[in-house]
Parts: sequence; structure tokens; C-alpha cells
Amino acid sequence: MPLTQLIFLTAIFVLVAGAVMSGVLLLRPSATQRRLRALQQEAGEPGALAAGARWLHWIAGVTKPLSSLAAPAEGFEKSNLKLRFTHAGLRNPVAPSAFFGIKAFLTLLLPLLGYALAALTSSLPRSNHLLLMLLALAATGYYLPNLVLSHLVQMRQREIFESFPDALDLMTVCVEAGLGTESALSRVADDMALRSPALSDELRLVNLELRAGADRERALRNLAIRTGVEEVGSFVTMLSQAERFGTSIAASLRVHSEMLRTRRRQRAEEAAAKIGLKLLFPLIFCIFPSLLVVLLGPAMIQIYRVLLPTMGGGR
Repeated sequence: MPLTQLIFLTAIFVLVAGAVMSGVLLLRPSATQRRLRALQQEAGEPGALAAGARWLHWIAGVTKPLSSLAAPAEGFEKSNLKLRFTHAGLRNPVAPSAFFGIKAFLTLLLPLLGYALAALTSSLPRSNHLLLMLLALAATGYYLPNLVLSHLVQMRQREIFESFPDALDLMTVCVEAGLGTESALSRVADDMALRSPALSDELRLVNLELRAGADRERALRNLAIRTGVEEVGSFVTMLSQAERFGTSIAASLRVHSEMLRTRRRQRAEEAAAKIGLKLLFPLIFCIFPSLLVVLLGPAMIQIYRVLLPTMGGGR
């Protein structure tokens, strides 16, 4: 690649990255603005729409003509993506439209950008290689939103799993203090708002379902379905069995919270045990070669300067 084209591409990348970072910094609200929006949402003002929701509505409106291209044939309501959206906490009605629109947009955009970049650098591959490259870029654009959604689901479920034993401890204290199950859930939802907003929102939804007249067991089953966390499902089963057989709810909660805390500690120990294996490949392919260059480099230079001329002169 000529030096001028490399400099040109580098300048374009720097300009685009600078523009994106400047836009993010300019559009990011300050701490005062975020606090004012939170107060407006608590007050229930109609104009208090979060910045993320506004961006979501804007993306859904822009990509609406393309969303039908990536939507499942059986419809969103009957697809497995609906449950994944629930696990990720995406309850905005325009989120599916924005998701499918982004998938279709990236599927079309990435091959076009790849072809334009290859044409700009005058390095177009042969027809078979070009077709394979465009298909790979299209597949990347199509499956990249799925990877992002899976990451959101994983992060939210991890947050709920790590905070759930603490919530059970608070619930145990509330039950032992004489509060009912509904009142304890409401109190725990308020106390866990700062520690785990995701778990607090889910518990608030349970309270809303109970106030609307839903059965307690059904509301708790819906909690397990919405979170998709195995430990929450076991908690729902334990609470239902405790109420059905008349055992002490406080004692059951205490035992269950201790079991979940032990499981959380075991997962942390398992993750720590895997660090050595995960560091093996970076050590072999990244750190060891650089160490060899640093340690053997001066010796190789001395061999090249001293030993090789001596051997050549001896002949």
C-alpha cells in the first residue's frame, strides 16, 4: 500500500473517531441534568423521557423501513427473541423495531463499507475472494446485534445473581420483624435500588402484579421467567413449598440465602482458578516472544558483529 493512501486512511479514521467521541461527549448529559431527569421521572412529569429512550425512539424511526427485512417470519411475539429481550430488561415497545432495523442496516452497510475501502485502496481481491469477504461482512453485521443482546442478558443476569443473596438477607430480616411477604418484597425493592437496579425493578413488578390482583405464586413464577436466573427459580419454588407445607418462611429464606452465598463464592473461586489457563495463551504468544527479543537481541547483535566476521576471516 502506498504511503499516501496509508496516511489518507489514517487521517479519515482519526477524523471519524474524533467526531464520534466529540458527539458522545457533547450529547452526554451532566450529573445535574441526570439528577433533574431522575427527579422528573419520580414526579411523573410527561416530558421526562430518558436520553436512552429518546435515542431508541429515534433509531426505531430511522430504521423502520429496514426492520421488516430482519424480523423473524413467525413474528416477534412468537419468537425466542422476546424472552431474551425480557431477560435483558428491554421493555420499551420500540426496542424490537430498533433491534431488527439495526440488524438490517448493518447487514447492508458493512459490505458496502468494505467494498468502498477495498476500492479506495486499489486492492480489490479476485471475484471469489471478494464475494467471500462481502458475505463475511454481511454475516458480521447480521449477528453482531445478537452478540450485543447476549452480552446484555449475561450482564443483567450476573448482576441479579450476585445481588440476590443480599436481597434474601434483607427479606429475612423483614419477615422476622413481622412484615408479610408482599410488604417484605416492597421494602427489599426499595432498599436494593442502589445496589442492583435490575433486581429492584423486577421486585417492583412483582409488587405491581400482586396489587393488580394476581396470585402470589403466579407473580413469583413470572419473576423467575423474566429474570431467567436459575437461583431465582429455586427461590420461587422454595417460597411456594414453604407456604404450601406451612414451614417457617424466615428459616427457609435464611437457609436459601446461605446456599446462594456459598454458590456465589464457589463461582468466584472457579473464575479465579481459570485465570492461570486464560493467561497461558497471552504469555506464550505475546509476552514470551517480547522477552526473548529483549534478552536474546543484544546477544544476537554481538554474534552478528563479532562472531560471524571472525568465522568468515578464519576461512
